[in-house]
Amino acid sequence: MAAVTTFEIHASDPAACIAFYEATFGWTFIEHSFGDTSYWEIQSGEAEPRGAMGRMIRRHGNPPAEGAPVMGAVITVDLDDMDSAFAAALAHGGVEAMAKFAIPGIGWVAYVKDPDGNVLGLFQSDGGAA
Repeated sequence: MAAVTTFEIHASDPAACIAFYEATFGWTFIEHSFGDTSYWEIQSGEAEPRGAMGRMIRRHGNPPAEGAPVMGAVITVDLDDMDSAFAAALAHGGVEAMAKFAIPGIGWVAYVKDPDGNVLGLFQSDGGAA
């Protein structure tokens, strides 16, 4: 089976996006530079398996225009407490893209946009505190 092993978040203002993800999910970022280029390794979990590895890279071009369709893939984060993460996202520069809704027998889903306009999914299974 072909498993997802890595993801990228493109950011026009990496510092603002890093602050958003640190405050919303507790992720940590490690900067790596080579030549004139930098990227930030994303550590999104402490225990193995910690999921797909990620990186943030400087966006080449403009961020998505408001109201434009999603271009690319949406990263969805599995959470124990979606309501707290949703509130944290809004408090730290994110905006609601789609309000929380139920998928019967599965769980809850909501979508936010980070400070650069990237859409991010939030998921909580029915087994958690919805």
